[in-house]
Amino acid sequence: MIMLQNLFRTRPRERPGQLLYEAAVRQARDPAFYTRFGVADRIDARFELYTLHVLLLVMRLRDEGDRGAEAAQDLFNTYVSALDHALRELGVGDVSVGKKMRKLGEALYGRMTAWEAPLRHGNAAALAAGLARNVYESEDAATGEALAAYALASRARLAAQTFDAVTNTPEWAKTAV
Repeated sequence: MIMLQNLFRTRPRERPGQLLYEAAVRQARDPAFYTRFGVADRIDARFELYTLHVLLLVMRLRDEGDRGAEAAQDLFNTYVSALDHALRELGVGDVSVGKKMRKLGEALYGRMTAWEAPLRHGNAAALAAGLARNVYESEDAATGEALAAYALASRARLAAQTFDAVTNTPEWAKTAV
C-alpha cells in the first residue's frame, strides 16, 4: 500500500528559475553599471542588462548538461513571464501585450544569440561591439569594452562555481574598481 501511495504522490519539483532571475536582476541593478560603466538609466538599457545577466546564468547552467538545461529553461521562462508582467504593470492593454511580447521576445532572442558566441569564446572585441550597439546605442565598440570585460569576467567566475553555488547564490565579477 505504501508503495502505491509513493507512486502516485505528487513530488514538488525544484524550480530554481525565480531565485536565479532575482539574482540576475539584483546584479543588473548594481549602481556601478549606471555610474562606472555609463549605462543610461532607461527601461531599454535595464532590459539589456537584465538580458545579459540572465544569459550569463543560462550559459553557465547549460554547461551542466541535462540538470543545468532544465534549470536554464526555468530561468528563461521566468524571465519571459516577468517581461509580460512588467508590460502589464506599465499599462499595456491585453490586446497589445501579445504584439509587444513578440517584439521583446525577438529582441531577447537576438541579444542572446549575438552575445553567446563572443561570451563562450572569450571574444572581447565582438562582445564589446554588440554591447555598445545594444546597451549604449553606439557604433563605437570602445564604448562597450568595460562592460564586455565585466561580462567575460563574470562568465569565468560563474564557471568556477559549483552548480549548487550558482543555483543558490551566484557570484559575479566585481563591478567596483
